[in-house]
Amino acid sequence: MNVVTRFAPSPTGHLHIGGARTAIFCWLMARHYKGQFHLRIEDTDLLRSRQEYTDSILASMKWLGLDWDGELTYQTQRMDLYRQYVNRLLESGQAYWCSCTAEEVDAMRQKAKELGLKPRYNGHCRDLHLGPGEGRCVRLKCPQEGKIVFDDMVKGRIAVDVSELDDMVLQRADGTPTYNMAVVVDDHEMGITHVIRGDDHVSNTPRQILIYRALGFQEPVFGHVPMILGSDGAKLSKRHGARAVIEYEKDGLLPHALVNYLVRLGWSHGDQEIFSLDELVELFDGTHLNPSAARFDVNKLQWLNAHYMRALPVAELARLVRPFAEEAGYGDLSDERLQGLCTLFRERAKTLVELAAAFAPMLVGTADLAYDEKAVTKNIRPETKERLQALATVLKTCEPFEAEHLNTVFNDFVKDNNLTFKDIAPALRTALVGFMGGSHLHDIMAFLGREETLARIERTLSL
Repeated sequence: MNVVTRFAPSPTGHLHIGGARTAIFCWLMARHYKGQFHLRIEDTDLLRSRQEYTDSILASMKWLGLDWDGELTYQTQRMDLYRQYVNRLLESGQAYWCSCTAEEVDAMRQKAKELGLKPRYNGHCRDLHLGPGEGRCVRLKCPQEGKIVFDDMVKGRIAVDVSELDDMVLQRADGTPTYNMAVVVDDHEMGITHVIRGDDHVSNTPRQILIYRALGFQEPVFGHVPMILGSDGAKLSKRHGARAVIEYEKDGLLPHALVNYLVRLGWSHGDQEIFSLDELVELFDGTHLNPSAARFDVNKLQWLNAHYMRALPVAELARLVRPFAEEAGYGDLSDERLQGLCTLFRERAKTLVELAAAFAPMLVGTADLAYDEKAVTKNIRPETKERLQALATVLKTCEPFEAEHLNTVFNDFVKDNNLTFKDIAPALRTALVGFMGGSHLHDIMAFLGREETLARIERTLSL
């Protein structure tokens, strides 16, 4: 099957997760069928479109791994093309010039509303055979009866009576195309076969189908995915944890984790939750799209991100966390030390930002180590200080001072002194990192080295 999809964002803001999910669906379907995926910037809103948003959208697409085929398309560079197609409709009698002002159209709609009818333009200029003129727009001659029927990939068959529609504007009085006109021309010119987009566009689809038919174009297959809701079922907002894609990158999420999570918001393959990118490409064929709105759960997203962080080779994880470590003030770490830190803390971090922050207790000097007051109160007592003092004596002569041997020495110390792990481990952990967390004690001591380990124990004895 020949499949050509597209993603067409407006550069009036950063790429948010709803748009990102649509882009992912379109990209996956094109890649599944070995087709093409195009990117189009719909920048005709000159007042709100900004280059910084275009740059942000492109950067987010690249970060997510959503490469596109062919050249990037900008609608503002295609105005002459849209006018050519509007002229074709005028010449064929499928469209007409309209001189009605906005106030006159508003009055028509208000009158229809008062009569209990659909508020719409009443076709006043439809048969006046007007030509171009100041303040005149171009409207499509909508059929007077019948239904627009199409089979939606997500929602099934949709039928709209043409009485619900009016003679829509195709070209504004200033000569610019309307959204529906530009989209139809672009999708035809780009050979788009499948249009996947948010269901806020469902009302546009019958109108676009009318333009397709008036121009004699082949209509694409449409699929309208429902919006993403917050965890409470309300409209998604920042209070639910929803952010722009660029912010998730700054928060330290991995791009594949976000792709995996967003795909599952509206698509399923049995009960499987975790997919490699190759699996997604293999399985996503445009079916099994859920018509019900999905709920965004930031905790599940972070759980998925933590899974991918643990699955990465430690060298790759260290490469990814380095910018965050540098931002936290640890820019002089060698690759070896950075990988060692990743090994120590990767099991407990959910994001790269958290992982970098976890390095702090391991990199400060003894005098600067901060202690959690609750941990000190609970774990540092007279009897535990005696045990720490005895353990320090053993550690002074421990050779080699390496993780595996330190583990043996520590376990022997516990056994030889008739202790349990809980009799000394919490106190040692508090002494080494200042709180109840982190990796295995023998790994922490090996990373710190003998001198720093003994110095931290010594400081704790003076608390």
